[in-house]
Amino acid sequence: MTRSIRVVIVDDSSLMREMLKAIISEEPGIEVVGVARDPYEARDVMKRTNPDVVTLDVEMPRMDGLSFLEKIMTLRPTPVVMVSSLTQEGSEATIRALEIGAVDCVAKPDGSEGHGFEAMAHELVGKIRIAATARLSMRRPKPATSPLQTPRRAGSGTRLIAIGASTGGVERIRDVLAVMPADCPPIVITQHMGPSYVPSFAARLDRISPPSVEVATQGAPLVQGKVYIAPGDRHLVVIRDAQGYSCHIQDGPAVSGHRPSVDVLFSSVAKAAGANAVGVILSGMGRDGASGMLAMHDAGAYTIGEQESSCVVYGMPRAAREAGAVAVELPLAQIPAEMLRAFDAIGEHRTRAN
Repeated sequence: MTRSIRVVIVDDSSLMREMLKAIISEEPGIEVVGVARDPYEARDVMKRTNPDVVTLDVEMPRMDGLSFLEKIMTLRPTPVVMVSSLTQEGSEATIRALEIGAVDCVAKPDGSEGHGFEAMAHELVGKIRIAATARLSMRRPKPATSPLQTPRRAGSGTRLIAIGASTGGVERIRDVLAVMPADCPPIVITQHMGPSYVPSFAARLDRISPPSVEVATQGAPLVQGKVYIAPGDRHLVVIRDAQGYSCHIQDGPAVSGHRPSVDVLFSSVAKAAGANAVGVILSGMGRDGASGMLAMHDAGAYTIGEQESSCVVYGMPRAAREAGAVAVELPLAQIPAEMLRAFDAIGEHRTRAN
């Protein structure tokens, strides 16, 4: 018999603790083994119960959630799902938490009852299940901090790089962009993330990355030195016309279970750029991106998957590899240099063994 997922809830609101406990406890295969109103209580509860997953509020008395998260990741690595407010401050703190090592985040509704809370609780349960599969024991090496050399063809106007990610993607995208040169090739990214968090995510990346980073907007031209992040509730599509590549933002249903969808982005890049593109798929749960990356691969693009050893969740890269869509798998630390090498090698005959 499979053991239940053991969860500890940490929140300073007694009402929120009780409501989360009631709803999570109704889920088959998940057991709430403890609750705490602040990190000091949580520390003792975690020692006593040894949970598989912790849900953690951002704003709490005596010690804030980010400080406690850093201690968890350093002293007792445990999958954490952040529960934050929808304020700008809450969004920025949540992005920082994902960089520190939280597996995912859920936004608190404006009120603590009604449909908004039930929807949030349903989302939280799904993310708890995903977090329970996260690989936190295999710590990856610290990323390089010096920007890589600009590819010779970075400003050609005919080439681009596309990246897709989900669970674990925030810190990976940060690490990749941290070593991109300021005049890097145009990069388009779809990261599974709610719309309330994307502006804070893009703004933080823009502050800490050499290239300029922005939320993709309708008709924005893809230019050298810029990175474009898909909005959190619509698909990002790349098209090509006489002026070059540009972003198009699409409504419509979820694809592969997501909006924005990595499959939508990659499929559009396959159509618009063909062999003049490099595709990268990073850590994430599920299959989104596999069929789109296969379309890129079949169109002649060079495709890179993150190796299982460095993934938080080896779902999306695995699905892409099993589909025959990945030309090479690499640990995260090697991916940025390979992206730029492959970008310069577009049009040349190249092979690498998996």
